[in-house]
Formats: sequence, C-alpha cells, structure tokens
Amino acid sequence: MSELTLSFISNFNERVEPLMNGTIKADGIDLIPTYSHPSETFWRQLKFQEFQVGEMSMSSYLIARSRGVDMIAIPVFPSRRFFHAEQSYHVDSGVKEPGDLVGKRIGVGEYQQTAALWARGVLDHDFGVSQYKVDWYMERTDELSHGGATGFTPPPGISFHRIPAEKSLASMLVNHEIDAAPIAGHLSRAFNVIDRSTHIRASEGDWSKVKPLFPDQIAEAKRFFSKYGFVPVNHTYTIRGDVYRAHPEVAVKLYDAFVEAKAYAIETLPECIPAALVFGPEYLAMTQEILGHDPFPYGVKANLAMLDTVTSYSHEQGLTPRKMKVEELFAKETLDR
Repeated sequence: MSELTLSFISNFNERVEPLMNGTIKADGIDLIPTYSHPSETFWRQLKFQEFQVGEMSMSSYLIARSRGVDMIAIPVFPSRRFFHAEQSYHVDSGVKEPGDLVGKRIGVGEYQQTAALWARGVLDHDFGVSQYKVDWYMERTDELSHGGATGFTPPPGISFHRIPAEKSLASMLVNHEIDAAPIAGHLSRAFNVIDRSTHIRASEGDWSKVKPLFPDQIAEAKRFFSKYGFVPVNHTYTIRGDVYRAHPEVAVKLYDAFVEAKAYAIETLPECIPAALVFGPEYLAMTQEILGHDPFPYGVKANLAMLDTVTSYSHEQGLTPRKMKVEELFAKETLDR
C-alpha cells in the first residue's frame, strides 16, 4: 500500500524537528515539510489553508473552529510559555506590581493571539486586572493579522486602539506612549517577520526606563505552575478538513508520530545543550525540578485543566461566542489519548 503524501508547515521546534527532518516517520504518511515563522504560517492557514497539516495558534484555532473553519486539531502542544510574565513597563507609568496595570495602556502584538489571551486571563484572575479596565493597543495591521483572516472585531466593552503604522510596541513603550507591553527579556522576542518591531532599533529611546513587570520570571513561573499544574499552551497542530474526512486514520498516526518525536527530543536534549551555555546542564536540572521531566505533555487527558482554562478565557474575553468543548476541537480518534 502506497504512502499518503501530506504537505506539512511548521516553525522549527526541537520537539517537532525529528518529524520534520525524517528522523521519525508517521506510519504510512510521507510528510513534505515547509519551515515557516508562526505568524506567517497562521495567517496563511487561516486565510487559505494551503497546507494539509500545519501548526496553528491555539487562540486563533478556537475562534476559527467556533466559526466553522474546516480544520480539526490533534492534541499536540509543543510550544508553551508563561506569557503574562513577559510584560515590561515604563517606570514613569507608576506601575510597581501587576495590579497597578488597572487603568493603564497595554500593548499586544495581536489582540486575539494566544500570548495575549493568556496574559489577559492571568492578569485578570490572578492579579485583578480586568480586561475592561485597561486600554489595549494592538500592533499588527489588519491585513497581516490572524484576526484579518478570521474576521476579528474588538469585543464589546473593550477599549481597543491600533498602533500607528510608523510605530511599534517597542517604540511606543520606550517613549511612554503606552505603559506596558510583552517585551521582557531580550527585545528580539517581540521582533518577528511580520510585526513592525523589526524596524525599530533598540537604541531609539531611553531603555533604562523599561523594566520587567516580573523581575524574577522563574519565580513567577514556579508560582503559576504550582497553582495551575501546567505551562500555558501556545500552539497546536491541525489537519485540513477534507484530508481528515478522506483519511480519518491520519489523526492517530500523526499524533503517535508527534509523541515519538518529542520522546526522541527529550532523550537527546542533554546532548544538544550548546557548549557556550556553561551552566546549561544545571539549568536543565532546575527546569525539570520545577516543571517535571516533560513540561510539554500531549494528549487530551494530560491537558484537561489547561484546555478548560484556555477555552474559558477565550469565551470570557469575547473571542468565542461560547466555551468550546474538547470533543469539538480534536479529532475523535484522539480523544482517548
């Protein structure tokens, strides 16, 4: 029996790379990989569904699925971060701690993106910063945004603004035109192939006035993980609807291959620590002590708390008209995983 050939688009991710480069193969499936930055990938997939299998923003997927977009996810979540802990603030804003963001101007790369979804949810539930008591400033232009592909409109009651085309989150924050934005750590985290931040030099403005909202991000991550038991998900992977209907078996075959690829990555991780990171092995040990041996669990069962939280946040924030159910988000063949 000949193999089924499927086009596959994804960013580089060490937990997915063994599947991308052919070290791990899905049973009976020949994947033709394309590497792409997530921002571009999601826009292309939401607007055109060019690829049969692809990486997808979790938040944008919830929105797209609620609106009937013809794709189905498998419970694979290799990209996760503590997004709320990446906020920085301008010292002239009067902000000293997270709760002080009430009434302030906060920038987001894109309002509907998963990073912003998690940041709003955690700031609200853990620090009392209601999404309705903040002025939101969005950087990404409509024609290049995920929202432009899904028909996003600002939820009722939200104070929503678009950043002018000649500016960015970075330039607005350093010049105190907004009070906070998710650019903690190295500024390049906010710079990607679509966002206008790529054109803003870090030397423009007094960056000594920009400080991290959580100076000890590891301590904040430990607090969050101790309370909730998971690292917030960023992306998942989807199968185009026509492919899934014609070949429903691909859902489990792809899921199993993703699991095998991640296991391979975990096994070989100590060998991949760059020699320049002198304390890399110690950092790995500390990470595993805080988050466990595998901070990136796959499957529905291991992610019920996370899925309940992210679907609740999406509905609370007006991105989806109702709380989406797990069984309508993932291929039915994978629900027992």
